[in-house]
Amino acid sequence: MKQSMAVMTMMATITPEFLSSTLISTTTNGYLKTRFDFGFSVSQFDRQRRRKCLLHPTLFCTTSSSSGRVSGAASSIISNLVEEFDPEIPVERASTPPSSWYTDHQFHRYELDRVFYGGGWQAVGYSDQIKDNRHFFTGRLGEVEFVVCRDDDGKIHAFHNVCSHHASILASGCGKKSCFVCPYHGWTYALNGSLVKATRMTGIHNFPLNEMGLKPLTVAIWGPFVLLKVAQDESNKEEDVESDGSVVEASEWLGSSVGRLSESGVDDAFTLSFICRREYTIDCNWKVFCDNYLDGGYHVPYAHKGLMSGLDLDSYSTTLFERVSIQACGGGGGGGGGSKAEDGFDRLGSQALYAFVYPNFMINRYGPWMDTNLVIPLGPRKCKVVFDYFLDPSLKDDEAFIKRSLEESERVQMEDVVLCENVQRGLESPAYDKGRYALVEKAMHHFHCLLHQNLKL
Repeated sequence: MKQSMAVMTMMATITPEFLSSTLISTTTNGYLKTRFDFGFSVSQFDRQRRRKCLLHPTLFCTTSSSSGRVSGAASSIISNLVEEFDPEIPVERASTPPSSWYTDHQFHRYELDRVFYGGGWQAVGYSDQIKDNRHFFTGRLGEVEFVVCRDDDGKIHAFHNVCSHHASILASGCGKKSCFVCPYHGWTYALNGSLVKATRMTGIHNFPLNEMGLKPLTVAIWGPFVLLKVAQDESNKEEDVESDGSVVEASEWLGSSVGRLSESGVDDAFTLSFICRREYTIDCNWKVFCDNYLDGGYHVPYAHKGLMSGLDLDSYSTTLFERVSIQACGGGGGGGGGSKAEDGFDRLGSQALYAFVYPNFMINRYGPWMDTNLVIPLGPRKCKVVFDYFLDPSLKDDEAFIKRSLEESERVQMEDVVLCENVQRGLESPAYDKGRYALVEKAMHHFHCLLHQNLKL
């Protein structure tokens, strides 16, 4: 206790040289309260603080709670970080969000709560994964593990993929099951989420079997996509949560972009054949990948020379909707992969459309192909991107065309992985705080404005 008081006394009397001259510190009930009048950005302070941690870890470093939740003390810092981006400033004069949006652990936790667990619809899979009764698939959204299934009556359900006994993950992958059996202690759940068997619980008091089922999530279908809502408030009882796989109104998810997407054949994807799934784990914040997608083709001539041959970048356009942005570009006749049009290969067609559905889903429609990209945060400096590829049925047996198309796509993805990981490394550098937008990056600016809308207190 004496040592703690000594540390607090030192904090009250020492003004670090990297702070502005005004520093007011008081102690109340043993807690240190500090107010800074910042002379520079909070993210700059954060980097300076990290450097000071190396010299004075007791004075300048704090650790997060075991739960990882944002504490009250941290919320004011996070609020300041959020307000460093001003969505009212037009793209011509705006600065990008500070690097701490992409690097800070507590900001990441806060972001998960506000952006991913805020109750909006989010695409997590496609309907063919649960085409038949007893089919299921699993996934992760932030730290929420989920399972989606179709029961014996054809009804679609979604649940937290966590056993009610001792929190084991219940199911993995995808496939067909008549029930879910926990691999840890054998607790068994019906496909409607009810607990039907709890092994070796005889003699346990106050154990209502009907209240120990899986915790439900709201699930719906639009076109070929399975959508989930992850509510921030987990206090709802099972009977209060709709989990029936109803067909959601398109406008509820996609707003006024529905017409444009329909014209491009996105909602006709039922007629397309699923080809394959590919996953990429990338050492970057999930927003870095989204930013790269949303830069209006800015990086294509420099980083994707093969792709550029298949696009007419002079025709590139961006249209903004409520929670969707659509980038479109005419075909350039080069096949889209450095290929010669004369050889007959053309995976991009005459028009490519790239739709971003906030916060983390992309729909790409080009030629006979459609692919979707789901960006899953794995931490402040890591994400996973899931690509699902769909093709016009007339070409589903053309193995040579499919192989070549996927090879060209893979080349582009690996080029993007290098770009995104390099950007993340740069964001970690003390040399960088904020950047600026080019006019072609208005979809990226729109994304950041939507983030601010979710993040502001």
